[in-house]
Amino acid sequence: MSLSIIIAGLITGMLLGIFGSGGSIITMPALLYLLDVEPKSAIAMSLGIVAVTATITAIQHWRRGNVNLRITVVFGLFGVAGTYAGALVGVITPVVIQLSVFALVMYTAAWKMLKPSPQPKSIGAAVADCPDGHCDDLRYGHIAVHGIAVGILTGIVGVGGGFLIVPALVLLSGLSMKKAVGTSLSIVALKSFAGFAGYAGSVAIDYQMMAIFTAIAVVGSVVGSQLGHRLPADLLKRGFGGFLLLVASYILFKSVLFN
Repeated sequence: MSLSIIIAGLITGMLLGIFGSGGSIITMPALLYLLDVEPKSAIAMSLGIVAVTATITAIQHWRRGNVNLRITVVFGLFGVAGTYAGALVGVITPVVIQLSVFALVMYTAAWKMLKPSPQPKSIGAAVADCPDGHCDDLRYGHIAVHGIAVGILTGIVGVGGGFLIVPALVLLSGLSMKKAVGTSLSIVALKSFAGFAGYAGSVAIDYQMMAIFTAIAVVGSVVGSQLGHRLPADLLKRGFGGFLLLVASYILFKSVLFN
């Protein structure tokens, strides 16, 4: 077992445990650059690793009452359809395009992490209007459309999309951050399984490496869940955003601009 797998697996799990997102953004570059996995195989394996890890972490959140199953079904089903379609497109998409899109996605994620948090008043109003995401006027059409869009992105570039799902759940569904994180994990799990299914059989997959990586990521997710309750959220978000900027720039310059 290499040190690279241990480090990457722990970081993947910790990010999922803390933020309900970010797993694939670490997993795919780790497989690609640290473990020398071929790009399309790295995307497929990343989806499989995140699918299992997010499922186990989501179950933990569900037991604490932090998963809205109704929104999971709506967002998840449309997301699964988009992810499967995106994966089929990803199989035939040139690697340079996939990596370019992936870098841009990471820049977007970094911007979302580094931008100032919304004023408590606006967030509080949304939560007060719909504290548990069970309001009668939930805009399920918007949730479904967002699910399809994020799903397509997930399938093409191998990212779970949680960093887009969490704010969408807060703004569209009025969920608290805890419920948004837990619900995001359940949605990420569904979409990642669908994306993996779209790639399976079309690209080479090292199942032994996947199993080891996943086992370590699950341990990391438990640690991440504990850290999420102790470390300042703003500090974690800024650190994650800065890290994303570095990794995205590395991918863009090494694999796209100077390939």
